[in-house]
Amino acid sequence: MTRPLLTLAAALLALPGLAQRLHSPSHKLALQFGLSPAGEPTYQLSYGNRPVLKPSRLGVAVQGQSGFAQGLTVVRIDSTQHDDTWQPVWGEVKSIRNHYRELLVTLQQPGPEQRQVQVRFRLFDDGLGFRYEWPRQPNLQYFTVTGEQTEFNLPADHKAFWIPGDYDSNEYAYTTSRLSQVDSSPIKAIEQKSAPQRVQTPLMLKSADGLYVNIHEAALVNYPAMMLNVNPQTFGLTAQLVPSATGAAAYLQAPEHTPWRTVVVADNAPAILASKLILNLNEPSQLPETSWIRPQKFVGVWWEMHVNRSSWNYSDASNLKLADTDWQALKPHGHHGANTANVKRYIDFAAQHGLQSVLVEGWNVGWEDWAGNWKEEVFDFVTSYPDFNVAELQQYAAAKGVKLIMHHETSGSVTNYERRQDRALDFMKAHGYDAVKTGYVGRIIPRGEHHDGQWMVNHYNRTAQHMAQRQIMVDMHESVRPTGLHRTYPNWLANEAARGNEFNAWSEGNPPEHETILPFTRLMGGPMDYTPGIFRLQLESWNPERNKGRQVHTTLAKQLALYVTMYSPLQMAADLPEAYEQHPDAFQFIKDVAVDWDDTRILQAEPGEYLTIARQAKGSREWYLGAITDEQARQQTVKLDFLPAGQKYQAIIYADAKGASWDKNPEAYQIRRQTVDRKTTLKLPLAPGGGAAVSLKPLGAN
Repeated sequence: MTRPLLTLAAALLALPGLAQRLHSPSHKLALQFGLSPAGEPTYQLSYGNRPVLKPSRLGVAVQGQSGFAQGLTVVRIDSTQHDDTWQPVWGEVKSIRNHYRELLVTLQQPGPEQRQVQVRFRLFDDGLGFRYEWPRQPNLQYFTVTGEQTEFNLPADHKAFWIPGDYDSNEYAYTTSRLSQVDSSPIKAIEQKSAPQRVQTPLMLKSADGLYVNIHEAALVNYPAMMLNVNPQTFGLTAQLVPSATGAAAYLQAPEHTPWRTVVVADNAPAILASKLILNLNEPSQLPETSWIRPQKFVGVWWEMHVNRSSWNYSDASNLKLADTDWQALKPHGHHGANTANVKRYIDFAAQHGLQSVLVEGWNVGWEDWAGNWKEEVFDFVTSYPDFNVAELQQYAAAKGVKLIMHHETSGSVTNYERRQDRALDFMKAHGYDAVKTGYVGRIIPRGEHHDGQWMVNHYNRTAQHMAQRQIMVDMHESVRPTGLHRTYPNWLANEAARGNEFNAWSEGNPPEHETILPFTRLMGGPMDYTPGIFRLQLESWNPERNKGRQVHTTLAKQLALYVTMYSPLQMAADLPEAYEQHPDAFQFIKDVAVDWDDTRILQAEPGEYLTIARQAKGSREWYLGAITDEQARQQTVKLDFLPAGQKYQAIIYADAKGASWDKNPEAYQIRRQTVDRKTTLKLPLAPGGGAAVSLKPLGAN
């Protein structure tokens, strides 16, 4: 419920420098709002007696007028408090408490037009959210935002876990450094080179005295993503909005508001991961009925292309035109992965092992000429290659009780995809597909727009809405990083939007620390389709000539643990069937582990070092546990006191074997069983780059 706390009228608030203070519900955090002598709105945040943010300016620059950054007066302050509990359609916990105190400050420009902006603050015990709002008013209708003055001024030179502020890609390995040392200039850009001191959110920070701070945003709608410019001398961060093709940031019409800027704060790392602040700042589900949304595990014709066993394209032809090419007449090169017989092999494997779906990439014409040419029409999303029989595979999968997942790669040509999307979704529904993986590899069309700009943000959101209307689930790759919108559109199961497991197949790979950082950064905004479960970790055996020296930088046991530590309701068993057939005992964990949860406990965590999480399966007494480490070997001592009293469990422990390591002996693992209860303490040895996975299944009632 929401109830007012106070309202202060304009006569009391026109005084320069007047400060307004707000405490979180349990008084863990304190917010102070004020105006500078120049009429600049400012705020600061403290955790107990420890500063989180020093006085930091607020404001929005608007094209063709004075903007909303200085010369402002306060005309009204309202304060309320709110406390309720809601249930997500799927997620890491069964229910979420939404408890905050709110401050709404109405500010007014000088002059006769008296344009107003409101700053709405919501202060939780685990952090702060705030946004700018423009109410309906006679002298502000259409306006163009050129930037923000929003600052996050830190009190010291914190340790930071960051990637470059690239407008077109999040697919970087993380750098750990002090804020004063942020410099992305030596890092090879993937798409759009970043300014050296610009970083992306979510940005994870740790102070010298053990305060953890995470800066991101929530509910990114009709606005560009926020990056952060770092001042290495003052340790201040300033919002940098991704520009549009015109150079402006956002085109708005009042009434309107920005996304929430979020600051999650705790004095321990597990509390950062347990925070639901970003979800709480998103709107409730907009879908009237959600029974058709099904968290699931899947396999797919995918990894075999990354390890050069097959290809996406059907032929070696080039310079093809979508509308004019006779695809039936093309000469096949003989190693096209998405052929009917091969897809049936994956369907059989999924059916045998109780996996719900099969993803197929490379099924549709156009892959001969899909990347790097900034080409408008590459795919039509309905025409299959001659060796992929859509109707036959539909019938075959249905007979086996398996669903097929559609793949829509746009090659960055989003205008083409939007023109063809209705027909593509009609095609999906006609052939039994109820989930789709979209992709946005390459430079965006309309030319000049960025992956993370307002135009593309609106596309991603429209696509999620459009697919919800057709009862289609969606997994987006190469998209803007998520901001909790899966609460509003729960058919939006996952995103990639970071450097995934695939990078191990065709680059220098992901360092062993990578998976210990991602939960504190990318996953703060929502689930990631990381594609875990690689068992054949040294990749030369798939193709010795093209995969020389390449390997996944984890142990096999760590790949199992990722199903617990890297949360997603859509989890892929990413390796080839034959890799799993060589290790059926280890594959059992992938078959067993849940993808939807009633409870989550963050047992141990430190960004860049280690992570241990336990989760209770939805509607079940079963628990699953994952523990991972960076390149350092560790022994994690794990208390099972989260188990119910009076109940014994069989623990099946999948652990690194003696002598295992990510680089020398990655596939060495051991499996042991023991009876446990809530008084048991497990000792889990983690090899360098390693991990452990544990299934906990209740024994007979006691």
